[in-house]
Amino acid sequence: MQNNSQADKARDSGRGATALVDGYGRRIDYVRLSVTDRCDLRCRYCMAEQMTFVPRQQLLSFEEIDRLVDVLIERGVRRVRLTGGEPLVRRGIADLAAGLGAKPGLDELTMTTNATQLARHAPALAAAGIRRINVSLDSREPNRFRAITRRGNLTDVLAGIAAATAAGIAIKINMVVLAGVNHDEIEAMARWCAAEGHGLTLIEAMPLGEVADHRGDHYLPLDAVLTDLAERIELVPSLFRSGGPARYYDVPEIGLRLGVITPLTNNFCAGCNRIRITATGTVYGCLGHDQKVELRDLLRHGAEAAVNEALDELIAGKPRRHQFDIDADRPAVARHMSVTGG
Repeated sequence: MQNNSQADKARDSGRGATALVDGYGRRIDYVRLSVTDRCDLRCRYCMAEQMTFVPRQQLLSFEEIDRLVDVLIERGVRRVRLTGGEPLVRRGIADLAAGLGAKPGLDELTMTTNATQLARHAPALAAAGIRRINVSLDSREPNRFRAITRRGNLTDVLAGIAAATAAGIAIKINMVVLAGVNHDEIEAMARWCAAEGHGLTLIEAMPLGEVADHRGDHYLPLDAVLTDLAERIELVPSLFRSGGPARYYDVPEIGLRLGVITPLTNNFCAGCNRIRITATGTVYGCLGHDQKVELRDLLRHGAEAAVNEALDELIAGKPRRHQFDIDADRPAVARHMSVTGG
């Protein structure tokens, strides 16, 4: 539980509501908000090939999401990232983004997508106020991309990235590094991102949900990746911070900002500023724990005071850190990343 001094410091100056500050003094100002658990891909490290998705009537409606974001803004949240599953498979997503993007007090609305359907949505997302999008792209080799995603068409993804860029949306590529699968593409991906004006973030595979492959077979610690990459391209540690978990390096030779997210080798939980909300209104304090509260029924009954009480309960019990073991027989949590929201 947070002590009195932490609670006193957590007063918002604007509307007087108590900000979301956990028992370790971490202020929560960033929410990753899933709009669906469905996805049009089945990435091997992320999902099982045969997935069971929740019935649509169990999803938060756009009206419920809108009201929830109002509560979160009042509690000090300043950034929201729309996630999935794949957020662009949710019908009317651009309308939701437009409503959220216009909210006073929200500094930034962003999205993470696989970009398969981004080409047709990009202009509307830009008009809604989305200025940055993270695109999950683990390979630029068409056959390899299809093997990783089980069904993806790389041409669609590249078209989506091009359309978003043309609409004025900045793109950052998220690449999960997999030994024996795509690790030989890292330098080529970096050079392509630099040439196209995109950022690049490398991510260690995380043990979330049961999948066909044992993740330990393809796990590659990013410290080793950086050591190898630095033999060919100069990497300069950067003071830049995005507000997320990534550490950054400047790559002056090619004009790239390179991020690394290392949930296993370099735990970043001390600076955690976020919570995750699933498409059904379940809120998790940590990606790697099952500690949660349920908000959907409270929202459907108009119980805003109870929503705030549930958020207080969640934040008071937010774990200090996750405990990932890539070699364990079972994943850290049973739910897939697509359920929690990327």
